[in-house]
Amino acid sequence: MARTRRSRRSYGAGEWGRNRVRVFPDPKTGLFQVEWRENGRRLTRSLGHRDWARAKRQADELAAGFVGPDLNGKAGAEPEPLTLKTLFDIYGEEVTPTKAEASQKYDRATMSMFLKLFGGNRRPGTLSQRDWDRFIRARRAGEAGRSGRPAANRTIQQDLKLLLAILNWAAKSRDEEGRLLLESNPLTGLKTPAEKNPTQVVLTGREYEALLKASLAMDWRFRVALLIAHETGHRIGAIRQLRWSDIDVEAGVIRWRGEHEKTGYEHRTPVTAEALAALEEARRRNPGIGDIPLLPAPKDPSACVSRSLVRDWWTRAEVLAGLAPKRGRGWHSLRRKFASDLMDQPLKVLCELGGWKTAQTVLQCYQRADEDRLRKALEDRRRVSSYPN
Repeated sequence: MARTRRSRRSYGAGEWGRNRVRVFPDPKTGLFQVEWRENGRRLTRSLGHRDWARAKRQADELAAGFVGPDLNGKAGAEPEPLTLKTLFDIYGEEVTPTKAEASQKYDRATMSMFLKLFGGNRRPGTLSQRDWDRFIRARRAGEAGRSGRPAANRTIQQDLKLLLAILNWAAKSRDEEGRLLLESNPLTGLKTPAEKNPTQVVLTGREYEALLKASLAMDWRFRVALLIAHETGHRIGAIRQLRWSDIDVEAGVIRWRGEHEKTGYEHRTPVTAEALAALEEARRRNPGIGDIPLLPAPKDPSACVSRSLVRDWWTRAEVLAGLAPKRGRGWHSLRRKFASDLMDQPLKVLCELGGWKTAQTVLQCYQRADEDRLRKALEDRRRVSSYPN
C-alpha cells in the first residue's frame, strides 16, 4: 500500500524503493522543490512556486504516475489563481523578516486574523468595500482578534494599513514567470477609521523630574534609558537596541540604525551634556566596545534589554514617583515632550533631531501647546497690537 508522510519540513508520497516522491521548501528562496529517484539516481527540481497545497498535490500526482517529472504541464499554461493564504505566506517569507521583532509578531498575528475572517482560499483581487466594512464591524464587536475584546479605531486602522501594504506590495511584485502577483490593489482609496479624540499624552516637566528622582532607586539601565529618551526624543525601541558601536562619546553623536527605527530612517544626532553623562554612567556600569549592547539584558549581557522589561520599569517608576495611573503616559509621552519643548525650533531641525521623516507627523501627532505657551502667544499679540500704526 502506498504511504504518505507529513511533517513541518516536507511531504512525501508513494512507496520507498518504488515511486517515492518528496517535496520541501528551499531554505534560501522558499520555493518548493520536488525530489525523486530515477535509475538509482536522486533527482531534484524546483516547482517554481510557494503554494504548499499545490506542492503536495503535485507530489501525489507524480507518485501515482499521472504527470511527468516536469510537474508543470504544458509550457505557457495558466498559473493557479493566487489565494490570500499564498500571498500572506510569500509576504511573510520575503518582507516580514526584514522588520523588527515586534513588527514580525504583529504581522503574523494580523495576517492570521484576516485569514480566519476572509478565508485562506479567498482570491485577494475579489476583496471589496463589503469585506472592509465587515472587518471593521467584527473588530469593533470583539469578534476578530485573539483577545476577544472590542478594538479601538486606532488599532483597526493599524490592521487595515497592514492589509493595504500587503496588497500594494503584491501589485508591484512579480512571480518567477514575470507575472504580477496581483493586477491592482482592490481596496485602494478606502478610508480607515480614525479616533475623533486620540489620546496623545505629553509628559510634563514635573512628571519627568518625579520619574528621574524615582529612577535613583531602580535599575541603572532604566535611569540611562529615561535620560536618553528625554534628551534625544527617540523611541524606546531604538534606545534599548543601541550598541556601543553606535555611540561616539568623543564627538557627542549617536547613530540610530534604520532597522531599529519605525520608519527605517538611519541618521545621526548630536547629544546634550545630560545625555553624555548618562552614556558615561552606562560605560562605568557596562564597559564594552563594538556590538556590545548599551543596555544589556540582566540575564544575558550579549542581548539588549527586552521591550517588556522597559515597559515594566516605567510602570514601577510611576508608582515610586507617586504618579496616578494615566492612560497614554508612557515612554512615547517623552517623545511628545521633546517635540513640544522644541516647538520654537524650525521643523526641519526638529525632524532631524528626533528622527521624524516628515514635519506633518510632528504637527499632527507629537507637538502640543500647553496653557503657558498659549497665554504667552496671546500676550505677545496684545503687545504687538498696542503699538501705534
